[in-house]
Amino acid sequence: MNSRKSLVMLGLAALVAGAAALVHAENGQGAGAGATPEVQYDFAALPPPVQRMAERIADAAQSGDIEQMRIVFESNELKPMVADDYVEDPIALWKTQSVDGTGRDILAAMLNALASGYVKTGAGHDEMYVWPYFAEMDLSKLTPKQEVELYRIVPADQAAAMKKDGKYTAHRLGISAHGVWHYFLQ
Repeated sequence: MNSRKSLVMLGLAALVAGAAALVHAENGQGAGAGATPEVQYDFAALPPPVQRMAERIADAAQSGDIEQMRIVFESNELKPMVADDYVEDPIALWKTQSVDGTGRDILAAMLNALASGYVKTGAGHDEMYVWPYFAEMDLSKLTPKQEVELYRIVPADQAAAMKKDGKYTAHRLGISAHGVWHYFLQ
């Protein structure tokens, strides 16, 4: 299936780059109440509905045509949250936020987020899968390897400011365990 192949390609580099982070998490250094969530890189470990939605988003983003996201929205229970306030047309908003008006930089940000590691937050009805994992971490406590991963998805000056504040403020994406795309926010 083409969408599986595209998502596998997206995750391959992150999977290779993230092996050390997985070992770190599996050694219990990310477990416990109030601790950093376990970082995952394996898309095969996602629940099937989450995999399907992530694949739809990746396929639409890889097309280079932001209008392809409308198809993804229509397959979702609701439009994902894209701003603090309700937005009737997320694509129109993304075009206005885009550097060149096409939204391709927004699509690239989606792909960058999906190519990074993710974390599972919440439980039961509140279970959510969040990309990139930085959105759920204290950035002032990153390992050198994690800093490199951060620099891969945000410019160095923004990453430095985020690390100083301890909070990730760039694009992040959340999909519920049931495969509902809840948000893509900056």
